[in-house]
Amino acid sequence: MPDLRDSAFLKAARGEPVPHTPVWFMRQAGRSLPEYLRIREGVGMLDSCMNPELVVEITLQPVRRYGVDAAIFFSDIVLPLKAVGVDLDIVPGVGPVVAKPVRTLADVDAIPELTPEQVPFITEAVSGLVAELGATPLIGFAGAPFTVASYLVEGGPSKEHAKTKAMMFGAPDVWDALMRKIADMSATYLEVQVAAGASAVQLFDSWAGALTPADYREHVMPHSARVLERAGALGVPRIHFGVGTSNLLGLMGEAGADVVGVDWRTPLANAIPLVGDRGVQGNLDPTLVFAPADVMTARAAEVIEAGRAAKGHIFNLGHGVIPSTDPDQLKRLTEFVQSYSVDA
Repeated sequence: MPDLRDSAFLKAARGEPVPHTPVWFMRQAGRSLPEYLRIREGVGMLDSCMNPELVVEITLQPVRRYGVDAAIFFSDIVLPLKAVGVDLDIVPGVGPVVAKPVRTLADVDAIPELTPEQVPFITEAVSGLVAELGATPLIGFAGAPFTVASYLVEGGPSKEHAKTKAMMFGAPDVWDALMRKIADMSATYLEVQVAAGASAVQLFDSWAGALTPADYREHVMPHSARVLERAGALGVPRIHFGVGTSNLLGLMGEAGADVVGVDWRTPLANAIPLVGDRGVQGNLDPTLVFAPADVMTARAAEVIEAGRAAKGHIFNLGHGVIPSTDPDQLKRLTEFVQSYSVDA
């Protein structure tokens, strides 16, 4: 059995010396791959996430094609809600849509707790993946409480998060109960994945950038910290990522991350002093894969060089792979990053 502890990704996540800067891509599982589009044809997003055979195949596709240093578990942040019986669906071109948005304590109480028995397909998929991946580590995946709460309160995606913040400021008892429930759900979801063999976890707080540091610290950070604390008890590295979070990077690290994901808007040189004694992940602008290859790799080199100042650096895009990305460009980028550190 290959020793995963020797993987460049896990070494970087732990702040140890690496043979090369490890690279993987958020939303690499699918998105732009023609083989992904073929296998998903006619299959709804949540249905595909609950089919272990499909999850294994989709998660493996970018590892086969690009040779990235880690696989990211193919799932969705609202899947635990679906598993406990919340009436929601992922509408193509829209995103998660919740039939009955949460407004009251009674609404919160009506959401069941997540237990491992409700997600046997996750255990099956992760176990199958770990057997296939060998020396390539698998990253477990969950949505952070604020982002998941925003879908439940708004009833779907939102740019302003007005209803979410109205609850946070105007009904703090309801907000606290909701965030506690989601935190437990996300933590359980990660625990199931790690128990089945995931080697690291990433907590996605896609919409946390909508908050001020003071509001994040008071109303959100304690709940994310609870998820990360339970994940940390499992002995795996924890990555914490949000979009537009340049003003929150220090707090996101303090919440319990070993590695803080940095989106493309914040230069790594600015982010590294903010995150303290932690690694960083990122952060090439996802649109640079549409540039000429020499432009893309020159910018990637700048990211790698900046990352040398961190305790550890995992190369990634500053957000997810854009669906119209040319897979050949991602392969060029992967090969460039993996060879750069060896030659430099």
